[in-house]
Amino acid sequence: MRVRKAANRTGVRSIVKKAASTLTLSDLQRELVRASDPHSARDLAVFFKTGKGEYGEGDEFCGITVPELRKIAKRYLHLPLADVKKLLGSRVHEHRFTALEILVFQFEAGDESAKKRVFDFYLKHARYINNWDLVDTSAPYIVGEYLATRPRKVLYQLAKSSNIWERRIAIIATLAFIRSGDLKDTFGIAAVLLKDKHDLIHKAVGWMLREAGKRSQPAMLNFLAQNYASIPRTALRYAIERLPQSQRKAILKGVFDQATGKVAVAP
Repeated sequence: MRVRKAANRTGVRSIVKKAASTLTLSDLQRELVRASDPHSARDLAVFFKTGKGEYGEGDEFCGITVPELRKIAKRYLHLPLADVKKLLGSRVHEHRFTALEILVFQFEAGDESAKKRVFDFYLKHARYINNWDLVDTSAPYIVGEYLATRPRKVLYQLAKSSNIWERRIAIIATLAFIRSGDLKDTFGIAAVLLKDKHDLIHKAVGWMLREAGKRSQPAMLNFLAQNYASIPRTALRYAIERLPQSQRKAILKGVFDQATGKVAVAP
């Protein structure tokens, strides 16, 4: 995303000077309007595939950078969920992104009761989390963190959803588990999604397998070896892209040494 011109900050100063607790949804909406950049919005619409028949068909953009959206969202940590819901229901992509960032901030700052409210709210309104960046900026930090010490059946339910974004939430949420060295459900969800037809799911699965491989390369290679015949090529390439070239070439040919977790180079 492009950095906005300084002129776009005009009129925002009077808002940011207000005490955080007095800022309202209307203040936030005005900030987002003033921060918009139509030129950047056009670029983003192309980047996020909003054309007819594409995965982001019909999505609207206003052209605000991710760092700026997060900066704005942090000032509205106090907004009630009723207001967050209104923002999350916006047709504008960056508005939904901001709503999700507010939810992440609320989750991180909240006690156990608050965390549960945010988690439940997130899943109840998952239909609005309808692009890959919206999933990636929120699923690990809300769904994954909440389920880190709880049963994870809901992830397997999401992985079987007819909604692509719910399926992506299921696998991307496991990033929170990976970071603590817990890989079982990453491999479990990945196995459910191996037959998925969508390229964005293939990429998500490959990404999480790669992250799992950073914690345990033998475990990741063992999963690839066991599922070599069914794993999508895109997922496989994403999973192994950080490995040495000789290993990558061998894996792409299906040459594994499962006993040691190493890959034998094909002759």
